[in-house]
Order: sequence, then structure tokens, then C-alpha cells
Amino acid sequence: MNQTVVIDIVGLSSALLKHKDLFLTQWIEKNQLSKIKPVLPAVTCSVQSTYLTGKWPSEHGIVANGWYFKDECEVKLWRQSNHLVQAPKIWDMAKAVDPNFTCSNMFWWYNMYSNADYNVTPRPQYRADGQKKPDCYSKPEGLRDQLQKELGTFPLFNFWGPNTSIKSTKWIADASKLVHNWHEPTLQLIYLPHLDYVLQKHSDEAKILKDLKELDTVCKDLISFYESKNVKIILLSEYGINPVKGPFHINRLLREHGYIKVRQENGLELLDCGISDAFAMADHEIAHVYINKKSKLEHIKKLLEDYPEIDLVLDKESQKAYNINHERSGDLIAVANKDFWFTYYYWLDDRKAPDFARMVDIHKKPGYDPVELFTDPKKKMMTARIIFKLLKKKLGFRTLLDVIPLNAQLVKGSHGSTGVDETYYPILVQEKTHQEPPSHSGLIEPTDVCQSILKHIFNQ
Repeated sequence: MNQTVVIDIVGLSSALLKHKDLFLTQWIEKNQLSKIKPVLPAVTCSVQSTYLTGKWPSEHGIVANGWYFKDECEVKLWRQSNHLVQAPKIWDMAKAVDPNFTCSNMFWWYNMYSNADYNVTPRPQYRADGQKKPDCYSKPEGLRDQLQKELGTFPLFNFWGPNTSIKSTKWIADASKLVHNWHEPTLQLIYLPHLDYVLQKHSDEAKILKDLKELDTVCKDLISFYESKNVKIILLSEYGINPVKGPFHINRLLREHGYIKVRQENGLELLDCGISDAFAMADHEIAHVYINKKSKLEHIKKLLEDYPEIDLVLDKESQKAYNINHERSGDLIAVANKDFWFTYYYWLDDRKAPDFARMVDIHKKPGYDPVELFTDPKKKMMTARIIFKLLKKKLGFRTLLDVIPLNAQLVKGSHGSTGVDETYYPILVQEKTHQEPPSHSGLIEPTDVCQSILKHIFNQ
């Protein structure tokens, strides 16, 4: 078996490889670059599960970064159990070929309770006094303590939220090197998220280039490390991030037409999925529309199709052509025009928005919220506000860290749709000597990535 590392640089596409002075650009030019057809939806959990199983979302069941759990009448995003993926993973396949195979999963999603040998993933501590403390989860359990002893506590608040920075990506890269030195896994999967944040926040070329250079430095160090160890390197991405003009408020549209029901708590509105005729679980450029009142399906489909901001509306039958027909999928799936993205916002008056709307709270919101990457520009002395609120939390007082704006226009980039220019397709970079999976169009199917990695490992 060949030791192999797969480095997932989220958001990397040909659109960013125009900067010829970057190490990444030069390294890629020495190797073999192929573009990967995007998965629908082109979002983290769906794409990673497709790469690691060789199956489509219709088969492995990861239809987005979250979905509507019908038996609980709740939308849940960013779950972590590997048991949610309904297909064998690459480490299961490899262990069946050679029981001596080992795998290290460094921050790829659905990381917990899998058959991989060495796992590390974000897992904050939620304390009874309301504090959220940075931490991570590992298998074996002691690996977390070893890594945090060497590198410090995993910088959770630099991983997601307004304070995102290169620190979390560098921590993951450094931790991956330590795990390799300590355990020498046959396959190591590494997730580097930095570009994901930058390209959703900014359209300014100078700001993007600054962060791209920070990532480039981390990648140079990481790739050089594995080259010195004679480890085969595969570099890939999950999707490119294309610029967008603005948001589309799909739930507000459904509410204006009487489909959404809310309940009032303390004068604020909470989406009540269980009694709503229909609602949307929005995730970047796709939205799963769940319809409790089935007689309204055709009317809702026609309603959504009439908006130019929406490119496709797929019912259960038409979902088959896109390999996303699954019991977890919405009765309808809306795909945004590439210039737009979907918010989860369902309230019509910001004064009635739920308290979690102005917070970084990825588990309470019934959809993905990229506005969590920003602080509210209308509030003055934001740094002092945050310090004061954090101090209150440390002293044991319950307080809301309500610093997130409700201005979806701030978001400058998105992903999820397959209807984007090829310059924003995800990429796969391998050694030039390695045979590329057959493709009549010059593009690799995302379901071929799994076998491509296995070929590297078993020298096929």
C-alpha cells in the first residue's frame, strides 16, 4: 500500500489559479489537474460524502448540510454522526482489501463514530451556565489531549463566525502532521477551510489575494512535509465559490402566500415546521422545500418557477436526473440562479426575528446562515461590546452575544448550484503519471473520486 494524503482545499477552483506567483499554482502546474463535475447540492456534507463513498446523495442520503427530520418535526444542520451516511466509506472499502490499512480523518465531516482509525473534528463544550468553550473531539480519545498539549486549544472561534482566520486552518494542518508522525496512517484526509470563509465575505480582489497568500503559505508547508515523507499527495476541492448579486428570501415568499406558520415566544417568532403547510430548509444556493399539505405542491412549484432568481424547481421525479431523490430530500428542491443564494429568513419584520438570528448559532437556525461571518456594521464599538458580553458570560451571567446583522446583502459569494461556469468547478490534482479516470467530456464524475484515491493507495 502507498501512504496517501488527500488535502481538501475548500473553495479552490481554476478561477483562483491565475496568480502565477503562488506556490499552489506552481505545484498544480507540475501535476495533473482535472475538473470535477459538481454534486447537487455542491455543499460540504453532500460533496464529501460523495467523494468518500463513490455514491450519489440519492444513495448515501446526505442531501445537504442538514435536512428536515420528519419524525421530530425539526430542521437539523451540521450533525456529526457517521451513521447518518447510508453507504460504505473509503476506509471500509480499503480495510476489506487489506486489514492493515489505517485512516486518519482530520476534520472531514461526519467524523464521529466511524471505522476510521484516527479522527479529529470540532466539538465545542456547551456548559450549563451558557458558555460555549472551544474544543475538539478525537478518536482515540487521548489524541485530542496530545494535540492540544502541542498546539494549544483548537481555535474554534477562528473556524467559524466573524472572527474566522487562517489560525484554524493552520491548526488543522499542524495537527495533521503530528498525527502522521505519531501513527503513519495509510490514508490521511485533511480539511483546509480558509478560502470558504473569504470568498463568501469578500468580492474585493486585494482582500481575497491576501487570504489566498496566507493559505498558500500553509499549503506550501504541508505539501513539502508530505513530499519529504514520500507520501502520495492528492489535492482536491468540494466546489468553487462564485460571486453573487444578492439573496432570495424563499421562506418569506412562502409566508407571504400563507404556507408558513410561526409561534410567538416573548414577542419573537419561531418557525413551526410541524404545522406549516410548507417551508424551505435553505442551504447556500439550494433549498429543500418540505410540503406538509401535499395538495399545495403544484401551486408552490409554479409559484417558485415564476421567479427569475430561481433556476430550477425539482419535484421527486425530476430529482432523479440530478441524483438527489431521497426520502430526506424536500418534496421540491429549488436551485438558485448562480447570481443568487437562499436565506432561511422567515420573519417579515426584523423586530420579530428570533434571538438566535443575531447570534452565531448553527444548530438553532433552520437553514445555513453565512451572515454569521459578519458583525453588525450598525452597532458602534463592536469589539468593546463583544468583550463586555464575554466577560459577563465568564462571570456566570447569561447574556446574548447578539452581534450578527440581519443584512443578507453583505454576502458576496456562494455555492451549491451545478449551473455555474466551469472556472468554478471543483478540481482534482494528482501526479501526472497517475491514470485519470475515463471521461468522454474531459471532466471527472464526483463519484469517481473514491476509486481514484483507492488506486493511489493500492497502486492500481
